[in-house]
Amino acid sequence: MPLADIEPVSRESTAGIIARQLRDAIMNGALPPGTQLGETELASRFQVSRGPLREAMQRLVSEGLLRSERHRGLFVIDLEPDDVYDIYVARTAIERAAAIRIMRGDREKAAAALDEIVRAMEAAASEDDPTALSDADLRFHEVLVAESGSRRLMRMTQTLLIETRMCLSMLQQTYQRVEERVDEHNQLIKAIRADDEEAVLKLLEVHMEDAIQRLLPGTSLH
Repeated sequence: MPLADIEPVSRESTAGIIARQLRDAIMNGALPPGTQLGETELASRFQVSRGPLREAMQRLVSEGLLRSERHRGLFVIDLEPDDVYDIYVARTAIERAAAIRIMRGDREKAAAALDEIVRAMEAAASEDDPTALSDADLRFHEVLVAESGSRRLMRMTQTLLIETRMCLSMLQQTYQRVEERVDEHNQLIKAIRADDEEAVLKLLEVHMEDAIQRLLPGTSLH
């Protein structure tokens, strides 16, 4: 069939909708690590046949969010220490590349977009809402990568951010002052506005290193 005859898909597929909702459930902890996914129960909950459900779950297997055990079924991944370490090593590489692109592009546009997210973090901190704070924290890093203008970096970061959100549920318990998280992100914005690439990269590195130390005491990214 000639490419000209291909019509655009106007609506998200059923499997796509199910996959998105399962991702959200894994990300926000509604499906905790290690949870077994039962086809019968999920098909009933989504009110769909098993075909699109299986397709959706296989998408999450390919993304690394579900694992398959022979003769047992599908389970939400458990984040072992090596997994947590690997997530932050990968994020450091991606966000460092994104930051360099931002510093050589429209810095003020990026800083303004990140300012908006920090305001949401401040509101969550003032309302003592750790879940909203973690959501805004994750959004900050998503916007940081998006503002680089690199579609490939953005694609690479999608699954990492879902896994990061799982880490943030553990991480939010390690802060004595939630304002610490807001301060870290504000410092990054100030360095972007100051056109200080070295400081931006250092702050990103320190931010990732701090998370690793909190999640895996005694472990360093280097």
